[in-house]
Amino acid sequence: MVNRILTGAHYGLRDWLVQRITAVVMAIYAVIVVVYLLMQPSFGYDTWAELFSGNVMRTFSMLFLLSLFYHAWIGVRDIVMDYVKPASIRLLIHVLVILALVVYTIWSVQILWGL
Repeated sequence: MVNRILTGAHYGLRDWLVQRITAVVMAIYAVIVVVYLLMQPSFGYDTWAELFSGNVMRTFSMLFLLSLFYHAWIGVRDIVMDYVKPASIRLLIHVLVILALVVYTIWSVQILWGL
């Protein structure tokens, strides 16, 4: 019998579940946007401007982007943890990815709300 000592580790179940939930959020958003665009008689700047003119679509777009960023973080973190063995390089990559994702989040808010 294996006697596992719990040290606060979650053994990947939470991250696996979060990655699946974020994938579902992104898929639903993509389907809604595609259906909306296919229902439009013409496709141009006016269509995009009308789509993103309301706060509801901006909010769901921000939810999509946050889901995308968190989904990407989990994937990149797992790949780096599996394949990059030196701890210093792994830490550097993690810090750079986190900084990039924070910048992308700030940039997304600026784009969606014009702040």
